Amino acid sequence: MTTRYQTETGSTWPLGAVLKDKKTNFSLYAPKASQVEIHLFSCDKKKTFLRLPLHKSGPFWHICITNLPKDSVYGYQIDGAKNLVHDPYARNLNSSTKWNHKNPPYHPLGCIPQEDIFDWEDDLHPNIPMEELIIYEMHVRGFTHDTSSQVNHPGTFLGIIEKIPYLKNLGVNAIELLPIFEFNECECKDTRVNFWGYSTINFFTPMRRFLHKSIDEFKILVKELHKVGIEIILDVVFNHTAEPMKETNAYSFKGIDKETYYLFDKEGTPLNFSGTGNTINCNHPIVRKFILDSLRYWVQEMHVDGFRFDLASILTRGEDGTPLEMPPLIVDISSDPLFAKTKLIAEAWDAAGLYQVGQFPKWGNWYEWNGKYRDAIRRFIKGTDDAAPHFATALCGSQDLYGQYGNKTRSINFITAHDGFTLRDLVSYNEKHNEANKEDNRDGESNNESWNCGVEGETNDPSIIELRERQVRNFLCALMVSIGTPMVLMGDEYGHTKEGNNNPWCQDSKLNWFLWNISSPLTSFYKKLIEIRKMRHILKDHTFLDPKDITWHGHMPHSPNWGKESRFIAYTLKNSLYIAFNASHKQADITLPAPHNTSIWIKLVDTKEQDITNTPLTENSYTMQPHTALILESSLL
Repeated sequence: MTTRYQTETGSTWPLGAVLKDKKTNFSLYAPKASQVEIHLFSCDKKKTFLRLPLHKSGPFWHICITNLPKDSVYGYQIDGAKNLVHDPYARNLNSSTKWNHKNPPYHPLGCIPQEDIFDWEDDLHPNIPMEELIIYEMHVRGFTHDTSSQVNHPGTFLGIIEKIPYLKNLGVNAIELLPIFEFNECECKDTRVNFWGYSTINFFTPMRRFLHKSIDEFKILVKELHKVGIEIILDVVFNHTAEPMKETNAYSFKGIDKETYYLFDKEGTPLNFSGTGNTINCNHPIVRKFILDSLRYWVQEMHVDGFRFDLASILTRGEDGTPLEMPPLIVDISSDPLFAKTKLIAEAWDAAGLYQVGQFPKWGNWYEWNGKYRDAIRRFIKGTDDAAPHFATALCGSQDLYGQYGNKTRSINFITAHDGFTLRDLVSYNEKHNEANKEDNRDGESNNESWNCGVEGETNDPSIIELRERQVRNFLCALMVSIGTPMVLMGDEYGHTKEGNNNPWCQDSKLNWFLWNISSPLTSFYKKLIEIRKMRHILKDHTFLDPKDITWHGHMPHSPNWGKESRFIAYTLKNSLYIAFNASHKQADITLPAPHNTSIWIKLVDTKEQDITNTPLTENSYTMQPHTALILESSLL
């Protein structure tokens, strides 16, 4: 051992590797270990230059080392195991910087922490109210990887920075990034690529392949987004990890203490609520602290504005897998002052059938991906029986689901997301077409509430193409007039297709890449519709509508039809907006209600048209074409 590296016993707290005054303190929680050694080596030479036993204090192992080289890499050897494991609290890993690089095999270790000298300047969280938010769900690599993006650093955080003017012009004010924590895109044993990244290796480390050189690039992205009033929300996967339970290989948690970090039944079989067999033991005290520390790190050190929790119902399960009425983790997150203004969004279901939409345990500022909203909107717009009442309730903020929590809706409204059909595919396919995923089309959701408008897949029939374009505009209208927070999917604004694949998690191809060379009139419609929502306070209200604020109509004023076969819904909001949806294959001849006082109706949107206009109406009658939506606004003479 070289004498220049001075060692001390070190301290148990904080966990992880912490640098202070040239001293690096290492602390690891490993309650069942009888021996823990730290191995340090040069990242370039990949040769061990230091190997030391750690000191034990109860379940913690620790040591402090002075003057470690800046490029050092470290890993822990637990009880003489063949493979080293990385520190769960590592802030950086020495994984490859090349995407889909399989040689050598993926097994990253932690990098020694460096002094943080990043200048945040006067960066502040925009703190945009939920009712003002328009969320754009996107993938870092997919957004700029295609050559049509013409960015300097495609597929990276820097690439997104170059496209911030596009996001601003589109009108969105929050981006929700699919997982950016380090994951192994090469984990498949065939030619498939884990593109989406729902397979976390480390919960403190940005994905190396999304960086050009430095972790600071993520901080620059956050700072540049904040400068133009755009928030950043991270899709986080605290329900499972990338460690397979059936194999001996361990990256971190499994090699340290699998019973602490994962759920097992009494016979020692892994409990599987995530669909992957390696469900995290979220409400164990140590794991709970670990998750909280990770969330705090991304808010305090990385300045992110919120989180969307993948399969969040798993966060409510106890150590035997039973759902808890007051899950400690959810209570801890909700009561932490640091998260008081942080967006907290739950995907309120898991892969084992626990569906908590409208019932997810809530304290404070939790919101939900509203899967029931998605289904209700899809059913009515495509013309399903007995859909009108559910459609109306969804438009009004889903009070049936969220009324129990007070007068404010908790709904994140969406028609499409990364998981499922794109908006174009929703109106082009009746069935999923996932053969490219090499799972014999068994994967992905089979019940999509989609309608192909008469032909499965692509067609040259102009009448079907025109109908599909109308249906897309109808869906967008429904989303933008609904009470709640709208979320749109990357690429839907130009009509991106994944060719009927509703689960392209493993496709690093044009199925998942944003294609910047596609021009569509839909993009202009998209932007103008977002602007309509932004400029009208009543559409941004997050409180449930008072009966005096809304009046329902049918083909005649004040005569709504809630029957099983109803395909027509119309209503006025505070006598200022008239909104109607005709989901029938027949035209609807309607009589308009009288506008407010001496006003006239101005036509903003008729989805039979590709553009949004401001056209005065001189008659109190109007003919809506089949499968169209209408938005009128009252205006003084």
